[in-house]
Parts: sequence; structure tokens; C-alpha cells
Amino acid sequence: MRDEPELTLGIEEEYLLVDPDSGDLVHAPDGFMEECQRRLGNSFSPEFLRCQVEIGTPVAANIVDARQMLTDLRGNVAEVATLYDLAPISASCHPFADWREQVHTDKDRYNQLSRDMGGVARRMLISGMHVHVGVANKALRIDLMNQFSYFLPWLLALSASSPFWQGDDTGLASYRTTVFGDMPRTGLPPQMGGWGEFERSVEALTRLEIIEDSSKIWWDMRPSSKFPTLETRICDACPRLDDTITLAALIQTTTRMLWRLSLKNARWRHYDNFLLGENRWRAVRYGTTKGQIDFGAEEIIPFPDLAETWLELIAEDADALDCQPAVARLREMVQAGTAAEAQRKVLAGAMAAGASHDQALRAVVAHLVTEFRRDL
Repeated sequence: MRDEPELTLGIEEEYLLVDPDSGDLVHAPDGFMEECQRRLGNSFSPEFLRCQVEIGTPVAANIVDARQMLTDLRGNVAEVATLYDLAPISASCHPFADWREQVHTDKDRYNQLSRDMGGVARRMLISGMHVHVGVANKALRIDLMNQFSYFLPWLLALSASSPFWQGDDTGLASYRTTVFGDMPRTGLPPQMGGWGEFERSVEALTRLEIIEDSSKIWWDMRPSSKFPTLETRICDACPRLDDTITLAALIQTTTRMLWRLSLKNARWRHYDNFLLGENRWRAVRYGTTKGQIDFGAEEIIPFPDLAETWLELIAEDADALDCQPAVARLREMVQAGTAAEAQRKVLAGAMAAGASHDQALRAVVAHLVTEFRRDL
């Protein structure tokens, strides 16, 4: 019997720092960074922009451990932020901030990124959430990545949290995706023939000194450059911790389901990125409100139905990984609607109560501040 992959978990989240009274973005003071580093060590780091930070859990054996780790990390960042009259939010775009007013962190890696990407990098006022699943076998990593691409748009739809950009409603559920798409080497991962093809593709760019390593490949899913993991990168940042955990559990169990198919000499259906890109666009535009295309049935499946199908597919795997409550919460996420929808409701409610558009946008930030602490 083929050895089961470890399927350990690691979760990374990027947070924006705001003034809790005005909702404005704030450049993090050195003292804030140093205190977070003291408390959290390698689980905390600055990000490209001074108004943004990143946390990453240690390796978690299961979703219960991952939740506890993420709770501790979010809680500590929130506590330190309070000491400096700041508040963290976890959403992929700030509702009204201007990217032109931001300053990038003075580190060699970020200085080089700014030089290489120019204005494209300076527009990166966006946050994401990444989930690592342990898969030690390199060949299996590529095989699972090829099959998992089918599910990536579903994850994006569920996580969508970025409807606003510089004070305007973009009409999209995930505007972050369009901003990040200006960077090279992004989007759905290409179908790879194996680990050797992946290595040769990376080497073609490193030999020319276009990139120094595979960390500069920013596909929606990729083999991690640092760890023996598959790294899912398509998700928007989730305002609520519970949503992050549900998405991580879905990623872990879906990975196991695809591995389990291989025990029967089977694999998930393959469609070209041309078709999968349509579902990715539907996720960007609509979140979960308009459904996803089932190319086999040749119809659009409403998200509540899709969620039930998904839960059936991974039921055995949720049992094996002991994460049934986390994945079952998918139904609640679909029923409640996305974080993007919630932000639009806050804006509409504030304006109906007499707030100006500017005041309503600041009410959205206040909502995101509350959501960050909601599940701690």
C-alpha cells in the first residue's frame, strides 16, 4: 500500500494595521515589531509594506493544534497592537487606503522586489492566507497539485474578502486577486509532468538570474520552496479565525481525498486551465453567490449544492483526520455569505443610517477590527 502523506498543517496570514479610531492604515512603529518578534519569534515577520505583518504557525499535526496555534498568534498580535494604539485586521484589501501613500519595509529582499517589479510591487497593498500541507514525496506533490487545481476556485470563492479598493466598490468579491495578478508567475499552476519538469522550469529562470529560487513563483498553489509541503496560496485573508480554520481543514481533507484516489489507481478529472480559469473568474467576481461550473454535467452548480457534494467527497478523509466539525462548518460559511458580502452590508447599513460614504467605509474597518477578535 502506498504510504500516506503526513498531511501536517501550517497556516500563514497577513494582517493590516489600522488606527482603531479612524480606521486609517498605520505604519508599524519599530517598538511594535520588536515586541511581536520577542513574543512570537520566527512565527512573526514584517511584510513588504510597513503597514502589514505576517504570522505563520509552527507545524501542526492536526486541525485542532493548528487552531490553537493560530488563536495564540492572533491574540498576541492583537494584544501588542493595543499597547501601541493599533488594531490588526485580516482582510485582503483595506476599504479606502491609497497604495501610493504606503512605504515598503527596508529589507534587502523587499528593496530588490521593489526594484524588480517597479510600480506593480508598490500596488501590493493586499493580504492573503496560505496553507501548507505536508507531502514529503516530491513526485506526489506535483501529482496532487495537478489534480487540486480543480478545487482552487472553490476556495477563493469561499474566502473572498476584498470588495473595495481606494474607497470604491469594485463590483468584485476578491479584488486582491486582480492586483496580485499583475505580478509575473501568478495564477493557476500549470500542469506539470512530474518533479523533474518543475525543477527544470525553475532552473531555466534561475540560470538566467531572473529569479533566485522557486520562492519567486507565486502560483495559486505551489510546492513550497522552504518546506516539504504543498502550499495553497489562492485564498483571500479571512477576517474570522473560524473561517481560516475551515478552509485549512478543507484543503487538508481534499488533499487526502486525492491521494486516496491513487490507491484505486484513479485520479481526479482533468480540465485545462482555460476552463478552470472560468471558475476562478466566477470566484473573483461573485464569491459564492453565483455558483461554479461543473464541466462534466455542463451546468452551473449553486454553492450550497456544491458544498454538499464536496462534503460527501471528503467525508472519509475528515473522519481519518478527525476534523469533521471544521469541515462541516462549510455549510455555515455558505449560508452566511462571504466576508466581501458582509462588508458591503455594513457599508449599506451605515449609509442607510445617515452616514456619509467616507464614514460608512470607516464603519467597515471597525467591523473588520471586531471580526479579527471574534473567534479568539
